[in-house]
Amino acid sequence: MDNQPNFKRKLNIPWLFNMAWRDSRKNRSRLLLFVSSIVFGIAALVAIHTFGFNLKKDIDSQAATLIGADMTIYSGKLPDAKTQKFLDSLGDRRSQERSFTSMVYFPKSQNTRLAQVRALQGDFPYYGKLETIPTNAGIDFRKNKMALVDQTLMLQYNVKVGDSVKIGNVTFLIEGTLTKAPGQANIASSIAPVVYIPMQYLGQTGLMQKGSRINYAFHYKYDHTVDMVKLTKTLDPKLDKLELGYETIETRKQNTGRAFANLTDFLSLVGFIALLLGCVGVASAVHIYIREKIASIAVMRCLGVKAYEAFLIYLIQIIGIGLIGSIAGALLGTFVQNILPLVFKDFLPMSVTTDISWAAVGQGVILGVTISVLFALLPLIAIRNISPLNTLRMSYENINLLRDPFRWLVYALILAFIAIFTNTQINGWKASMFFTIGIVVAYYILVLIARLLMYLVRIFIKSTWTYVWRQGFANLYRPNNQTVTLIVSIGLSTAFICTLFFIQSILIKQVSLSASANQANMILFDIQVKEKDPLAALTRKERLPLLQQVPVVTVRIDKFKGKTEAQTKKDSAMKHNMWLFSNEFRVTYRDSLTPTEKIVSGDWIGKVPAGGDVPISVEDRFAKGMQLKIGDKIIFNVQGIRVNARIANTREVNWNRMQTNFIFVFPKGVLEDAPQFYAFATHVPDKQVSARYQRDVVRAFPNVSMIDLGFILTVLEDLMDKVGSIISFMAMFSIVTSIVVLIASVRISKFQRMQENVLLRTMGASRRQIFSITTIEYFFLGSLSAATGILIATIGSWLLAKYNFDTAFNVNPTPAILLFFAIGILTIVIGLLNSRGTLNRPPLEILRGE
Repeated sequence: MDNQPNFKRKLNIPWLFNMAWRDSRKNRSRLLLFVSSIVFGIAALVAIHTFGFNLKKDIDSQAATLIGADMTIYSGKLPDAKTQKFLDSLGDRRSQERSFTSMVYFPKSQNTRLAQVRALQGDFPYYGKLETIPTNAGIDFRKNKMALVDQTLMLQYNVKVGDSVKIGNVTFLIEGTLTKAPGQANIASSIAPVVYIPMQYLGQTGLMQKGSRINYAFHYKYDHTVDMVKLTKTLDPKLDKLELGYETIETRKQNTGRAFANLTDFLSLVGFIALLLGCVGVASAVHIYIREKIASIAVMRCLGVKAYEAFLIYLIQIIGIGLIGSIAGALLGTFVQNILPLVFKDFLPMSVTTDISWAAVGQGVILGVTISVLFALLPLIAIRNISPLNTLRMSYENINLLRDPFRWLVYALILAFIAIFTNTQINGWKASMFFTIGIVVAYYILVLIARLLMYLVRIFIKSTWTYVWRQGFANLYRPNNQTVTLIVSIGLSTAFICTLFFIQSILIKQVSLSASANQANMILFDIQVKEKDPLAALTRKERLPLLQQVPVVTVRIDKFKGKTEAQTKKDSAMKHNMWLFSNEFRVTYRDSLTPTEKIVSGDWIGKVPAGGDVPISVEDRFAKGMQLKIGDKIIFNVQGIRVNARIANTREVNWNRMQTNFIFVFPKGVLEDAPQFYAFATHVPDKQVSARYQRDVVRAFPNVSMIDLGFILTVLEDLMDKVGSIISFMAMFSIVTSIVVLIASVRISKFQRMQENVLLRTMGASRRQIFSITTIEYFFLGSLSAATGILIATIGSWLLAKYNFDTAFNVNPTPAILLFFAIGILTIVIGLLNSRGTLNRPPLEILRGE
């Protein structure tokens, strides 16, 4: 027994590395090519994580300038004497600010615009400053009847410093151009441009009338050291009791950080999708690479190399090349992160530095190597089943999934990795599991479509077709085809980009539909009761229709489903509804539904019955969110008078229409005598009529505000363009990854294609025929990929239009058509460049095996 030979040997690590190095000598360019698929995904993740790191650091360092004070207290109503006494007891230095939306009028150009007016008193901001041109205007405007006007407004209406702006009944001299205010991003100025005025002139404007929605802010600066966390914890009960909100440097830091952390997490998922696309290319390329290596592996097996040793040799190659690709991606991502602050500049309320985050770089490298190995393992484990017999029989069958437990293990590892990584981005296992399941479902839908298309191509090929067409179509399903790989990678990228275009088109057209002659495209609000009839007369004088005249009453909730604010606070199931008691609701009363409403449950009651609770109508989605049902009771506070109401019905409301819509609607006979204002809806035929009408209204009724659909459409298009540019920038990584996967997939199978084409030439095919066959194959590969992506985008956009936006699926098909042809042409070009060497090779080479 002791003399029997020992066939066991120790694992020779240096020899494995030496063999991996030698075997890769003729294939390094190809290995680098397929691992380049992950470079752009790694670059995206490193860039986003570095950007997120710098953003967090800059938020921490600049948080004081975002709020402009140590503490700000907010109120939705004018403080009473008790509240004011409490407010005056805080801080060492104090400032007040009152803000509201109002029409502003420029006498020089005779233009009007809805703006956010901020009346300021005191030295606010205490941190940072109102950045203006000229520089001192941010301080000087407070002394006299002067104003600061947002740069967007100044440019839009060609207004200059020294001109005037009329707000309500007061005309202010424009002292300076406002370029930046504490905590304000550039995008905010295009949506709601700001005009600052001194508070001492606010009363003279005549805009502080009953029913006007005014926000009150009180800014505080402490000149001595104060523990703000401890102070706010002490003040919190009192602030709650007085229905006041507050913000400190710390809470602004947390809120801003949380908001942008959500953004960077979302963008990380976008980059991760690009990385997953690259991994599809890695798996496909390694599969083809291993097929080519069957002979070499079989020879090694004949020479005594164990199956696991052969597996480790090629695993070492993948790890090495994956490391190189990951480092390249990390370097590219470090460069790209310098661009991200420019891409996001309109959405950032601060400047962002571009320091290198070595943690993000290290994470990217580790992630790249890990994911390269995981996805390469699927084809690599087949090496275990290559036997010495393959030197004689140069083919092998893929191992059945059900018979190979290692494949199940690899699939489980990949899914676990995706779920864990996703959870680190969105901090929730439920959401991460849905994301992982979504990725898997999307992948298999694309694979299924690819297989279906291959099957259809196979059965539709006719023997009567010409030789070139038969060969071109047959290449779509023959061995070494790239149909599945390209449809999955390019199809998913196409779907992503195309969905962006479709949703942008849906949103803009949804607003554009309101410009038709039978729909309102201008809303007037804050109309006092005494102004109702004169304004209606002015509207008719301009030959404009009065499509709606809606009374609006401001109410609060005293009891919700039978519980007061204090009782609700103690109920853990209802604690999240506390905002209901601090919020002011705008309600109306009428005896009929509007054309854009329909009853979902219950019965419509248009007039209040004698005795009992008042039957009201509630918007359906609000009712579902608040778990309201027919018969539930709410007690409203209408300017100090309690009104007992019960839910009589829920109704569906089309919020997308340009008109006044309400959550609560009362029947006639209850609120007619309550303090109220009116909202009008009309239709203006063109910009000239709109400008004239707005000018006349502002002159006669300076407190009335207007929303012009034409302006909304312009703002929406601008906003969508900016958001679209950001998403397009991130989607670029997916597109570039798909192109690299396309090139890698085509190049990696060049040897097989070369053999096939030379064989065709040996059998008599001309160069022109081979050129045509290649063109047909790659045109349909690109076309099928693009068509699949566009189909998925169309279905997804249709579902969003129907269920999210509640509008018709009406999109501009031009971007999709251009995308289709662009991908088709790109695929043909890459395929032909790959095949050009074949056309110049003599047929004799196939016999020599060169």
